[in-house]
Amino acid sequence: MKIGSPKETFAGEARVAMTPDSALQLQKLGYECLIEAGAGKAAGFSDDAYRTAGVTVVENSAALFAQADVVAKVRPPETAEIERLASGKTLISFFYPGQNKELLEQARATGANVIAMDMVPRISRAQKMDALSSMANIAGYRAVIEAGNNFGRFFTGQVTAAGKVPPAKVLVIGAGVAGLAAIGTATSLGAITYAFDVRPEVAEQIESMGAEFVYLDFADQQQDGAATGGYAAPSSPEFREKQLAKFRELAPDMDIVITTALIPGRDAPKLWLADMVAAMKPGSVVIDLAAERGGNCDLTVADQKVVSDNGVTVIGYTDFPSRMATQSSTLYSTNIRHMMTDLTPAKDGVLVHNMEDDVIRGATVTYQGEITFPPPPPKVQAIAAQKPKEKPKELTPEERRAQEVAAFKAQTRNQAGLLAIATALLLIVGAYAPASFMSHFIVFVLACFIGFQVIWNVSHSLHTPLMAVTNAISGIVILGALLQIGSGNWLVVILAALSVLIATINIVGGFLVTRRMLAMFQKS
Repeated sequence: MKIGSPKETFAGEARVAMTPDSALQLQKLGYECLIEAGAGKAAGFSDDAYRTAGVTVVENSAALFAQADVVAKVRPPETAEIERLASGKTLISFFYPGQNKELLEQARATGANVIAMDMVPRISRAQKMDALSSMANIAGYRAVIEAGNNFGRFFTGQVTAAGKVPPAKVLVIGAGVAGLAAIGTATSLGAITYAFDVRPEVAEQIESMGAEFVYLDFADQQQDGAATGGYAAPSSPEFREKQLAKFRELAPDMDIVITTALIPGRDAPKLWLADMVAAMKPGSVVIDLAAERGGNCDLTVADQKVVSDNGVTVIGYTDFPSRMATQSSTLYSTNIRHMMTDLTPAKDGVLVHNMEDDVIRGATVTYQGEITFPPPPPKVQAIAAQKPKEKPKELTPEERRAQEVAAFKAQTRNQAGLLAIATALLLIVGAYAPASFMSHFIVFVLACFIGFQVIWNVSHSLHTPLMAVTNAISGIVILGALLQIGSGNWLVVILAALSVLIATINIVGGFLVTRRMLAMFQKS
């Protein structure tokens, strides 16, 4: 059988569904590969590169559709492309069947089998075919880059001779793949990052990436947020009102807002409303990654950059992955190749459309002249429902003071108890031990006490090589050893001298390391 990829006809689309590397893997499955002339040029893959990989270059789209048994695309097919399908052929592409019902009916009428890459269920076995996640990962990264390009300040805070630059504050709405990619990029650039998601079980993932999870005071957040298949579910009106109220509270402080919220089979929910944009500071940026499905922001216009009356830039580009076409094509073609691997169990170049397979069934939207969308619910949850973390209760000044007093009293009781025990032991030992032992013992106890009080009360931020714990302890060792050198016992004198030598080496080493570190920041 033959598998081919035509040139994308959507305006500005630079991706391609087959790369020379993926074609080599498809040929190992027994398929003959076809590519339309110039299909990979915008993504950096020349026709000669395809020919070198053993791919047949076809002159136009009509010829490719006529020859190929399996057609792999990126964007949903145009009407003219649908008309070129026929019974027995298979189309693999993004399709968005919930929003393209007319296109779905046209595909059914042709008798062709259609596999929608946007309908691949989010279960562990299907991760290698999850094209939405592949593209969302790129879109999330690129969203932060676009935000930085339109934002007038650094992401990270800086203190310079010319003045202080505060760090940017970034809010990411939706912690799916795109959201997590945006969080990772924003935090790595030094921004103070906040994130919200209706699924409280992702809070741990958000916090592990250095962002702060935005909690809502809503008892049923667990039920509102969780859904099978790894996607968010629609929220109740009560939850939505709490959510919007929280966003209105955050809007004046945010410099950059990145919205990524999507619900399968529905238009994007409106989460960042016009009054929230009006509350933002001039120069702020809103990046709407849901623009293709209607947008999460009231002011979003698909494929355009809009500047609001108060100077906030709202970007609704729908081609973020296409702006990194080489990387996107590589990942997407790999997703296609893995789908073809599941469709070709015998690796003999014969496609087996097994509707009993959870992944294939979930992604198939038309089969043998019948519409099979929507699919049955997945049998396995992508993210197991967990009990959400409760937001720590904020204490009032009186409660905080009472807590500090209680802690001080408890610490005082502990110290008093330890002091009483130490005094009793000292009296018992003093009654029987010789006077020389007591002098050494007193030095030892004083050294330990001073060491504890001096070392552990130093801020961790001051533990440089010069002021490290080990160097401070070395100073105490030297102090104790000098006191012991004056004793008359030759063994004690030798041990004390060795202690001074070893501790001095450690301290001098700390000074040398610190000197080298400081030299790295000095102008040459």
